[in-house]
Amino acid sequence: NLALEAARKVIQDVNGMDVNMGCPKKFSVSGGMGSALLSDVQRACDIIATLRRNLGSKPVSAKIRLLDPDDPRPTLDFVRALIKAGANAITIHGRIVGDESHTVARWGTLTEVVRQLKQTESVPIIVNGDLYTRADIREMRRRTGCDGVMLARPALYNMSLFRRGEEEKVDCSINEHDECYNKEDEIPLSRFQMTNHKGRYGYDSPLLHNRTSIVQEYLAHCVRYRAHSKNAKYVVCEMMNARRAPTNRVSFLDMRFDGGQTIASVCKCKSLDDLVRVWDVKWSIPMRTSVAATGAGDTIQGDNVGKTIATSNGKDVDALGDLHNYDDRYFLDPDKFRKERTDAVAAALASSKHDNSKGGEDEKKTEDDGCEADSIRDGDGGPTAKRPKI
Repeated sequence: NLALEAARKVIQDVNGMDVNMGCPKKFSVSGGMGSALLSDVQRACDIIATLRRNLGSKPVSAKIRLLDPDDPRPTLDFVRALIKAGANAITIHGRIVGDESHTVARWGTLTEVVRQLKQTESVPIIVNGDLYTRADIREMRRRTGCDGVMLARPALYNMSLFRRGEEEKVDCSINEHDECYNKEDEIPLSRFQMTNHKGRYGYDSPLLHNRTSIVQEYLAHCVRYRAHSKNAKYVVCEMMNARRAPTNRVSFLDMRFDGGQTIASVCKCKSLDDLVRVWDVKWSIPMRTSVAATGAGDTIQGDNVGKTIATSNGKDVDALGDLHNYDDRYFLDPDKFRKERTDAVAAALASSKHDNSKGGEDEKKTEDDGCEADSIRDGDGGPTAKRPKI
């Protein structure tokens, strides 16, 4: 019912609904969402069936992870159950719960799962996980017959990976049924994933746009739509580093930019104006104005970018409030920052357990004295408990 309630709030503004059954983050799994659904096939299927019954003609899809690192059967059974429940498409991420983002995607198991599904199922099967080049995408399609791919971190590295070349508009991929295909000549997947792909479909494909220009265009749109500078800065830093890329790919990802921009120079930025100056943004994009903004028809150009439209109802965008605070060390020294966070979480949990134990004793004593105990229940993890500040 909660999934249906959420879907109804946005269904008129979207072309379909995708249920994320792969997110392993605590905020998802603690509420029974995300990858928690991978261990509860009945509940997962009930969500799909409920959405299909109530959303009319809008398609419903799901994204999952591999359920086993080596055996394709658990994943196959789960996907087929979702399809039987009414799923219109399935995306499969090539990692299991617990795999870190910098570990190599399990292409061997993934290709076997998708290959078998395409032999028996009619719904689109989409592949996700470490598809950084057109060579990766073409190879995955050739080996599995998948209907499409989903990109996340590769899109942050170079958004123009979505751009199609003229010859790619016609599907000319080789498959196992072609006479010219010789399986004995096939490169093992493990070696293919370690290859620095060159040429038209590689990391330096002429079909790709210059990465500096992509960041510049992104920032121009940030100004146009009045994005908060901290959010814009975070995304730019993600576009500039390979800290979450698989270790076997890092050396292939060129992190140099035309103007010599570095993560350190971006981290020093305190506003959109600063970001625009660092990246020398000179794009002209028709701005979106509000009643209180500057006149309609203004453009984002040169030094006027931040001053022209980085306002909303007469206030600076950054003064309107920010939901997230980012620590620059997240990018400048990620290994040290990760260790500090891990230590802080461990200390907070230890402190929380100590408080719970002490709170329980105090609560028992208060109840024995005939007093209200509710005022000291904050330490018991109940609805009024505060999360430790880290």
